[in-house]
Amino acid sequence: MALTTADVSQFERSRRRLEAIAYRLLGSAAEAEDAVQETYLRWQAAEIDRIEVPEAWLTKVLTNLCLNQLSSARARRETYVGQWLPEPLLAGDPMLGPADTVEQRESVSYAVLTLMERLTPNERAVYVLREAFDYSHREIAEILDLSEAASQQIFHRAKLHIADGKARTEVDEAAARRIVEEFLAAATSGQADSLVRLLTADAVSIGDGGGKVPARTSATEGALAVARFFHHLFIPTAAKRRYVGGAAKAYAWTANGDPALVVVVDDVVIGIICIEVTDAGLTGFRTQANPDKLARATELFTAAEHGEPLLTMT
Repeated sequence: MALTTADVSQFERSRRRLEAIAYRLLGSAAEAEDAVQETYLRWQAAEIDRIEVPEAWLTKVLTNLCLNQLSSARARRETYVGQWLPEPLLAGDPMLGPADTVEQRESVSYAVLTLMERLTPNERAVYVLREAFDYSHREIAEILDLSEAASQQIFHRAKLHIADGKARTEVDEAAARRIVEEFLAAATSGQADSLVRLLTADAVSIGDGGGKVPARTSATEGALAVARFFHHLFIPTAAKRRYVGGAAKAYAWTANGDPALVVVVDDVVIGIICIEVTDAGLTGFRTQANPDKLARATELFTAAEHGEPLLTMT
């Protein structure tokens, strides 16, 4: 069925919200775009005149597409090479979605997106729709074909799983930059103790190379081990320069609302280190180096004003 201009406009008004929902559910910008495109095809084939509330219909279709995708994604991740981490989004990316409340900002933080891997697909959907987009349990029940009581119970379980993580400290852009600068200065100081002082005792570092770039297959745990890891990572060598194809430049940014170090070679993002901050210190480092999960970040980086690098590794 051919869509009218009004039908297309109706969908386009919902596109960014749908993309933001799909990204939180799937942890992948590329998969989120695919889910939204499939939703558009379903919209195109529907009897639109008979749809009473288009926004609710689109959200239901998209959410159920994502639930199907999550089920198959779990099987794929069992054979994933090394640690799996979500795709980070740099500040300014519209797919990050609403950020007006603490709950909305928390729901898209890199730490919480990683913790959401613990949830069942239904728990993840209820958590995202309720916490990030303020859908009522009645609306969620209709979207997921649940009872309202079941939606409330699922949300409670999801919150408990997410609460198992450390209490993240929110920081503004200026504070985020200072944190990244302090981290990089300590990591490149040549003294592991300088970085240890910034970390919590139980600090952890996780990297995702997707089998395409070198990355540890297990987490690095403990302040001293993490400090030593980053100390060696930032020692420039001819072999590293040859491997990455040139001089790497490091920039302070935020990704998913967290302080982040963005590493770039010839305007291509080759790594993003997201830093989790608590009142006790820096506690989590999640490094995305899989090139398949950095293409969108590269597009935003090259289009944005990024200033001078904090460090050039020659």
